[in-house]
Amino acid sequence: MTAITLRQLRYFSVLSKSLQYRNAARQLGISQPSLSLQINALEETLGTRLAERRRSGLILTPEGREVAAQAEKILQDVEKLYRISGPSENRLTGTLHLGSSPTIGPYLLPRVLRQLHTAYPDLKLVIRDGTPREMTEDLLAGKHDLVLTQLPIARDDVSHKFLFREPLYLAVPREHRLAGRDHVKKMDLAGENLISLNSSYMLSRQVSELCAASGARLRDDFEGTSLDALRQMVSLGMGMTLLPALYAGSEVKPGEGDVAITQMKPGLYRQAGLAWRRSSGTPASFLKLAEFIRGVIAKEFAGKAFL
Repeated sequence: MTAITLRQLRYFSVLSKSLQYRNAARQLGISQPSLSLQINALEETLGTRLAERRRSGLILTPEGREVAAQAEKILQDVEKLYRISGPSENRLTGTLHLGSSPTIGPYLLPRVLRQLHTAYPDLKLVIRDGTPREMTEDLLAGKHDLVLTQLPIARDDVSHKFLFREPLYLAVPREHRLAGRDHVKKMDLAGENLISLNSSYMLSRQVSELCAASGARLRDDFEGTSLDALRQMVSLGMGMTLLPALYAGSEVKPGEGDVAITQMKPGLYRQAGLAWRRSSGTPASFLKLAEFIRGVIAKEFAGKAFL
């Protein structure tokens, strides 16, 4: 028998309340075909039809109403299980599952973890990278307790705590006319090519907005899957891009390599924070971890406009 997944139950629970595929897909942050695929798989596994399509929306079948009620109960029970294995309300102990954006975590968490282990040796942090969309789905399915991601998160079922704002630098080929400047204005980018991460990252939206505001062109024949990929494409002369300060400070050395970094004037920034399921409430341990990370940032990046 094919296994029923928590993701299928979560998707059907949202669909059973919305009764519209479009609205449910929007709430889940996925495409309608992806939602339909998961619901069809659940129906096939259960051997019954769960909903009937109408022009005005969906109607749950009798079996669908029963499955929706059971799915809600299962999801609530899974939430309780994760709370049992998580840290206590007032101390950072136990096990905490953290989803991490690959554009933030690798360049921040090593600094945090060194100090966190010393301050809270009884806390075990289990970290998994993932795209923002994957992380949100896994958070809502109970696979993560928290996620470290770029803000804002436009969801009613997710709470968050602001951590820091991070400067975004313009990366250009070393031989480009803008390389070596102390700063670059938007008007300087008119007619230039910019490249970006794929649209699942909010950084992609910021690159698109910069193109619209400056008259630059966003290349549609390449979408990076990592900041390293973007840097490599810049070094090959495919265009410019925006790189977060944490990444640039770690991977781009001044005066070395084929990529040069310069600041935008006025400055460009992104915000980062910790996010969790609203159904979790506001655990004191989550806020304590957020304040600890902010303390590390204040110490490690004093005077660099991170807070």
